[in-house]
Amino acid sequence: MTKEFVDVRRDGRVTIVSLDRPRAHNALSGATADELAGAFREVASDDGAWVVLLRANGDKAFCVGADLKERESFTLEDFHTNRKQIRGMFEALRAVPQPVVVAPFGFALGGGMELVLTADIVVAAAGTVLGLPEARVGLLPAGGGTQLLPRMVGLARAKDLIFRGRRFTAEEALAMGLIAQVVPADELDATALDVARDVCKSSPVAVRQAKKAMDATFGLALEDGIERENDAWRVVVASDDRAEGIAAFNDKRDPDWNNR
Repeated sequence: MTKEFVDVRRDGRVTIVSLDRPRAHNALSGATADELAGAFREVASDDGAWVVLLRANGDKAFCVGADLKERESFTLEDFHTNRKQIRGMFEALRAVPQPVVVAPFGFALGGGMELVLTADIVVAAAGTVLGLPEARVGLLPAGGGTQLLPRMVGLARAKDLIFRGRRFTAEEALAMGLIAQVVPADELDATALDVARDVCKSSPVAVRQAKKAMDATFGLALEDGIERENDAWRVVVASDDRAEGIAAFNDKRDPDWNNR
């Protein structure tokens, strides 16, 4: 599959998947989501790839989440079409049997943070800003965020972060147990690749099975939670508040919520 917004290359046993929309801060357009899903499916079936490294090109943002400029003119039908693309991307990532190392920097917000949450090992650049701000634009984290974040940091803290759309740093995330390592920004790529190569020193069979065992037994079955999250998304995407939230974002003003 020809890819315009995603780059895939191999480094020994490590497959490196890079978001490549730096001018758009690696925002997740529908086309980008489709390309990422395709990349994840390809690597999932590649027995020669023992570890996946997910990173991004550019120097300002790993991924700022959904492309709200693209969504500004969406009809409700467009939102549902785009939902299939975004949901398919996260489904493909969750289905990757290999361990996934992710290397966020700059901003990792919304869907960008959910990519981080879905990965297995997080190596972040110092000062990285993370958050799930969807409620501030009339939506909710529906790439697994409402299910994954509580599992990782506890229900009370997850509600605080999601309800307030609160941003926090990599250093705070490290203290919460969300990420494994914080490194200087100029060392991020090299360190993340070193971590991926180090995982390759373990048995790929053992690592895959360990990942499967941990993911399958960590609280409520994730896919059951994802279905509940999707039901919630269907409610918010049809709301007036969703339209107002995205319009306010693009107009650079505070939203005027009407609770409908």
